[in-house]
Amino acid sequence: MEEMLISQVAISDPFWSPRLETNAKVSILHQWRELEASRCIDNFRIAAGLKKGFRKGWFFADSDAYKWLDAAARIYGDWPSNDLKASMDALISLLARAQMEDGYLYTYNQIHFPGERWGNLMIEHELYCLGHLIEAAVSHFQATGDPSALNLARKAADLLVRDFLTATAEKTSGHEEIEIALLRLYLVTRHTPYRDLAKQFLERRGRVRPFAPLILRQNSRVEKRRKIVREQRRAFLAGNPDQQSFQLPPENYAKRPFSAKWRWFLSVLNGKYFQQHAPIRSQNVPVGHAVRFGYLETAIAMLHRIEPDPTLLPAMEQAWEHMVLHRMYVTGGIGSLPESEGFGRDGELDPEVAYAETCAALAGLFWNWEMALIHAEAKFSDLFEWQLYNAAAVGIGLGGDSYLYNNPLLCRKGITRRPWFQVPCCPSNLSRTWAALGKYIYSYDQDDLWIHQYIGNELRMADGKWKTVSLESSLPWEGKIRIAFQPDRPVNFTLHVRIPSWAGNTSLKVNGSSVDVPVNKNIPLPPPASGYDPRLSSYIALPRCWSPDDTVDLEFEIPIVRRKAAPHLRGCKNKVALSRGPLVYCLESTDNPGMDIFTARINPETIHVERDQNLLGGVQVLRGKTRDGMDFTAIPYPLWANRNESQMTVWVNT
Repeated sequence: MEEMLISQVAISDPFWSPRLETNAKVSILHQWRELEASRCIDNFRIAAGLKKGFRKGWFFADSDAYKWLDAAARIYGDWPSNDLKASMDALISLLARAQMEDGYLYTYNQIHFPGERWGNLMIEHELYCLGHLIEAAVSHFQATGDPSALNLARKAADLLVRDFLTATAEKTSGHEEIEIALLRLYLVTRHTPYRDLAKQFLERRGRVRPFAPLILRQNSRVEKRRKIVREQRRAFLAGNPDQQSFQLPPENYAKRPFSAKWRWFLSVLNGKYFQQHAPIRSQNVPVGHAVRFGYLETAIAMLHRIEPDPTLLPAMEQAWEHMVLHRMYVTGGIGSLPESEGFGRDGELDPEVAYAETCAALAGLFWNWEMALIHAEAKFSDLFEWQLYNAAAVGIGLGGDSYLYNNPLLCRKGITRRPWFQVPCCPSNLSRTWAALGKYIYSYDQDDLWIHQYIGNELRMADGKWKTVSLESSLPWEGKIRIAFQPDRPVNFTLHVRIPSWAGNTSLKVNGSSVDVPVNKNIPLPPPASGYDPRLSSYIALPRCWSPDDTVDLEFEIPIVRRKAAPHLRGCKNKVALSRGPLVYCLESTDNPGMDIFTARINPETIHVERDQNLLGGVQVLRGKTRDGMDFTAIPYPLWANRNESQMTVWVNT
């Protein structure tokens, strides 16, 4: 299957359009101000010799500027503005000044260790940063047609080809991203060395055995370099007392089990943290850092779509199934261990310990999308939808300028949305994903059109069979969908519409005439530990000769579902998670004063839906009574922590 370009799909949706407008008019500008305030952009000015000062931020801070550019470019395609263009042009010009003649660009080395490069690839994220530069450049070129950023990216990519195409297995990035970037760059340029290098990076994973000596050597060098940087900082501040560090707010609280640090250390030594423990065709269980794992799987799937290799599929399919069955929260969040930001053991899904980083949810979206394009199976699009509305959307506040980094399912204290983080990887990652939302709605091949997501939009193609398709959606609050066609002439193709896993009774009409909906949800497989099963979703194929003004109407019943976790899950026994449509709900103390939300027992027979126009911008909430007669309110999980510091739980007693 092929995917649409972002520019081919114009979203017009009562739920998503206001959020995308906030992304374009608030979030992207707020993020730029924070990048300037935290001195991230100054790092490039210092590297370019345009400003004196001391570099600020982690060694991978360059990537935050690149992700901003990526997001800004995608936003510019739908929301063009002179101010945004001027900011992008200024940043691209600055990057050109900072980039070295041979294409190298990594301010940590350029400022602190001139002449050193590629020494600590597992830890210091050089390739990860350059990957985000390349992705930003591709997005900028696709949105504007201007090759200025693409030229910088190609210069960097050509350097990588020269230095790494025939390198040893040790020359692999510790944080997967460069592989996705090189494949995206290949799709734009069709320059085969970029594809070949991405393939080499993937094939080298797990080839260094034993892994521990490599990572220990690199860690020793990294610590020595950090000590040098600290000494440089002290000397600089002694001579420049006015140049104090920008103070970021503290990180959000995350409950850390006693053994978390030791388990992280062991996973680093055996390579699992980096997905370096085995070759990619043998990695059939999700392990290690959850974002890195999701990016790795995304890149493998992309490579298969570009250069089909059936040997790549079994491990990916098994890893996806294992994740869904044993290592994913009911919200679709992944990553249960705070110290490693990674996967735990099977069934290790304690709602209070849950890390479920926002970027991990986005990595899940990217992977599910690639799997949907490969297999045309509804389960991948269903999980994409579930993660989109819950595990990803929770990461950004309603105002568009506050964020959550980790996303537990139970909070007793200490978690509030922040305007920025010491590691601000999530804000711009969210913004670039929101700005690209249109590309995840449809896919096609010569004789088929698939609808993966029910987000209101208009699809316009310069040529081809469909020309114009419009989709109206009332999700997530109601279940009415209308799809209308305006081809130039009658044309034969098969339309594939998705019946979501959460849907109750479904009606389907083509031009007003009812069509049977043969949905079989009796899957003879073990249920997922989390209580959510995307495998219950399916596609219905509608082959016909489609004419102008043809319509398809879908209406999904949206029941309130009480989801039960596997009995062995800690913190979930004898509890349920409430959901309705694609949304998981939670109890937040703000809405339930005087109630201990962790011990209250709700009466399931009293739960009903209400639209509250005065709450969180006007949302549908679930209301009912507890067993002792108190009123309770449950709000959509992605909207919690938007008012004040509060307590919250997804799993409730019945």
